[in-house]
Amino acid sequence: MAASVRSPAFAPAFLPFLGWMRLCDRASIRADLIAGLTGAIVVVPQGVAFATISGMPPQYGLYAAIVPTIVAALFGSSWHLVAGPSTTASLVLFTSLTAFAAPASDRWVELALTLAFMVGVIELGLGVFKLGAVVNFISHSVVVGYTSGVGILIIAHQIKGFFGLPIPREAEFLEILRDTPQLLDRVAWPTTLVAMVTLLTALAVRAWAPRIPYMIVAILAGGVAGALVDRWAPGTVTTVGALPASLPPLSMPDFDPATWRMLLPTAFAVAISAANEVVSISRALALRCGQHTDANQEFIGQGLANTIGSFFSAYVVSGSFNRSALNYDAGARTPLSALSAGIMLAGILVFAAPLAAWLPHAAMAASLVLVGWSLIDRRRIAQILRSSPSEWSVMLLTVFTALFVQIQAAILSGVVLSLIVYLYRSSKPAIVPRVPDPTSGGRKFTNPGPDLPECRQLRIVRVDGSLFFGAVAAFQDKLRGFELESPNRRHLAIVMTGVNFVDLAGAEALVVAARRWRARGGGLYLIRVKERVWEQLAEGGQLDAIGRENVFTSKTDALRTLYRKFDYDECRSCGLNVFVECARMGKQEPLEEDFEEDVTIENLPHDWVGGATPADPRGRDHEARLPTSS
Repeated sequence: MAASVRSPAFAPAFLPFLGWMRLCDRASIRADLIAGLTGAIVVVPQGVAFATISGMPPQYGLYAAIVPTIVAALFGSSWHLVAGPSTTASLVLFTSLTAFAAPASDRWVELALTLAFMVGVIELGLGVFKLGAVVNFISHSVVVGYTSGVGILIIAHQIKGFFGLPIPREAEFLEILRDTPQLLDRVAWPTTLVAMVTLLTALAVRAWAPRIPYMIVAILAGGVAGALVDRWAPGTVTTVGALPASLPPLSMPDFDPATWRMLLPTAFAVAISAANEVVSISRALALRCGQHTDANQEFIGQGLANTIGSFFSAYVVSGSFNRSALNYDAGARTPLSALSAGIMLAGILVFAAPLAAWLPHAAMAASLVLVGWSLIDRRRIAQILRSSPSEWSVMLLTVFTALFVQIQAAILSGVVLSLIVYLYRSSKPAIVPRVPDPTSGGRKFTNPGPDLPECRQLRIVRVDGSLFFGAVAAFQDKLRGFELESPNRRHLAIVMTGVNFVDLAGAEALVVAARRWRARGGGLYLIRVKERVWEQLAEGGQLDAIGRENVFTSKTDALRTLYRKFDYDECRSCGLNVFVECARMGKQEPLEEDFEEDVTIENLPHDWVGGATPADPRGRDHEARLPTSS
């Protein structure tokens, strides 16, 4: 869908629209205008509904879908995100302001506009100071779970309009789930008929004529069906009703410091909730079209949308799941679709406001059911369910929180569980036994087996994972297990290629291990330590405590040195032939052989020398030099 549009190599953060505007062609402009018209039509009943939920007068829901939508489209980074009034922002606004004013009162409106300005300032700060990195903690499973939960909520909240059931608009998901079966005998069949005509028309057009904007056709079909049903049974089909034919009036937030102090905690809560929603929507849609989104730029776009919108009678806006998903499904290719939707909505208010009286609520409910269903990514859900239990548990917790707790807390709960899972995994680094393959000239390490036994005097392991404070306990327990398993094995070599980071606790754990293995009459040896880890150990003094002569740049250097530390009498009676040198252990002093060096030593300076050298074959008096390059 968006394959013809590519992100520009350079798009200034203060003028990001210059990047995508110069890439628009005739086909993309046509697709965007159609998607924009679809969004402008759909937002008419949505805006009224969201304004009602938030406690604002109905027209303010439409005002919030004009100027903020245009501004966010110009200064955001997502191709498909549409800013405007949303369920989450409206609910948060209502629950936050009830303690300060009466819903729909002048003071309520003033506080809502002031809150929008404050939220915008906070979002601008997040974007300008590059704090968008916090969204990196929102995993793929969280995004899929959140979008799925919102999709289910959208469908649930449309049951009222789809079947004409007397369900309160503010009802929670659990209440809808509980009350719907008890109200089935009160289904309004004329309303249901209009909704079914709209739904079936949309499905048919999307399946058989995908080039035609199916949502507009479906809404028109629903409008015709509603008119016919109303003629047959007058008063049975409710419509959106006439709207004020005027552009958003100018407004002024309240800049009284006392008001700001009163609203500041609410502003932070709304800003974080809106930021999470925006990033989740943009990332979810980006997954579908392969776009890269910039969280910082999204915060800037949303911040400008709220600050500027507060001067044009717009209350708090956020990313709209309904309109963004509809925008994507309608074929949008660039932010021109959202920009045109805002402009077209202004035209609808001025010239076609009376026509809204013909739009049945049932037709709008059916279209939103399709939008909610599209948000439930069945394919990715199936992939997650087939993956590890930790991934699908994160997804299911996010869905559960969205449905039964709070939509605002869904992302936070998923992120918290994701971090717990990550910390749990990181706290248990993989420690894998390794043995050299005698048939490999480069001393390739592999897994031990019946034909590749471990040496009775030297254990070689590879650590995969960072050695930080959370992993120290598991690391030490594993090494103590090695000691108990083989009391007579005195030497331990650790291949460090999988260790990218060592903190102070991890470095001290290596020092403690080195002392313990020296006390056993042997030693601890590190092989192929990465430069960053080397520097961390050297700066903290742990490298000297471990012994620089016990750190090797390659496997061959290590084995050349270590086999000279073995008990030769035990080697002569061993018979396992673990190393190439084992064949010559019958002699008093093994002969030096030419071995093929490791061909890949990553992340090491050329002048870093450790362990044994030809000048000092036993490696006892040699001191490795620190890297000269940083």
